[in-house]
Amino acid sequence: MTLPFTMSRRGWTMLAVLAPLLLLFAWVAFRSGPLAPINVTVTQVEERSISPAMFGIGTVEARYTQKVGPTAAGRVTLVAVDVGDKVVAGQLLAQIDPIDLDQRIDAAAGGTARSAALEQAAVAQIADANARVVLARSVAARTEELKRGGWVTDAMVDQRRQELAAAQAGLAAAQANRSAAAMDRGRLGAERSALVEQRANLRLVAPHAGLVVRRAVEPGTTVVAGQAVIEIIDPSQLWINVRFDQTQSAGLTAGQAVRIALRSRPDAPVPGTIERVEPMADALTEEVLAKARFTVTGGLPSIGELAEVTVALPAQARSLAIPNAAVHRIDGQVGVWVIRDGDLVFAPVRLGAQDLEGWVQVLSDLTRGEEIVTHSARALSASSRFSIVDALP
Repeated sequence: MTLPFTMSRRGWTMLAVLAPLLLLFAWVAFRSGPLAPINVTVTQVEERSISPAMFGIGTVEARYTQKVGPTAAGRVTLVAVDVGDKVVAGQLLAQIDPIDLDQRIDAAAGGTARSAALEQAAVAQIADANARVVLARSVAARTEELKRGGWVTDAMVDQRRQELAAAQAGLAAAQANRSAAAMDRGRLGAERSALVEQRANLRLVAPHAGLVVRRAVEPGTTVVAGQAVIEIIDPSQLWINVRFDQTQSAGLTAGQAVRIALRSRPDAPVPGTIERVEPMADALTEEVLAKARFTVTGGLPSIGELAEVTVALPAQARSLAIPNAAVHRIDGQVGVWVIRDGDLVFAPVRLGAQDLEGWVQVLSDLTRGEEIVTHSARALSASSRFSIVDALP
């Protein structure tokens, strides 16, 4: 008779222990577990005057870069400058071993002198041949007269005519020798000039005044034609090769003022100007390319240094605006989560210009003073329970 009473008392004891635990678990699940309300921060739709701006990232580049190298293969014997040196136009930068060019120039010069001597000999031969032609023509004329008087035979006349023809042929040969000697002298002179020019090209000089930014080889290195040995830039002509997002590049044109913040001096931005907008965009990154010119102050920045470029656009008229952080894309629609009658409603919106402070124009479907969700601890849905907090951790 005592067993049922004992079991009943034990069951009540377990119930008294488990009930608080179940209540605690339910409280935790609804307060901080997956069933708990989602913490959100809210703001109101308000009227603002948006000052749109474009922001891009770029690198410092030299507008003009000269890569100085030889026009023929050879071995570098001298590098006269180093990185960081300032050079003037015509200054020696490097020297390439001429190998046998000096001997070939001397040989061409000797060949030119020989051709000149042959030409002079041909001139003398022409003078001698001219004299022979004059003499043969005179003798032939006298023989013709004697033939008409019956004093000489026909054979004698034919002999004098043949002597005249031979003299004329000798004159033509002398003239041809002179022309050949003149052409050979011209050819050898051109070859010598080409060798001299080639020899001069082995002496690498600065084409313009500038700053040496790269010393590509050292003495003893063999280089090929066209290989850069020294690179020179004009330090007074620098610009930023900057990239802008295509979705924000509307209105970007040459001549617009920009503010450039170099990575080495972010707190000291410098003014600049959009030099040009490239006609070819980057289809892979969906960016528009532009060149921003600026004036160097306070020391030359490093070539390749990153820079932030901001282009300020004219301010828009006052209109409804919301924080950019409140905008979401759900199922291909752009919109915001609006709190209406205590419930979450996803309202599609049409957006306009935006500024660098994170505000964007709203062109439709919202009214002034409506509360919208700015941030949420988790992804929201129309059936989500939420709790408004001042800030998220």
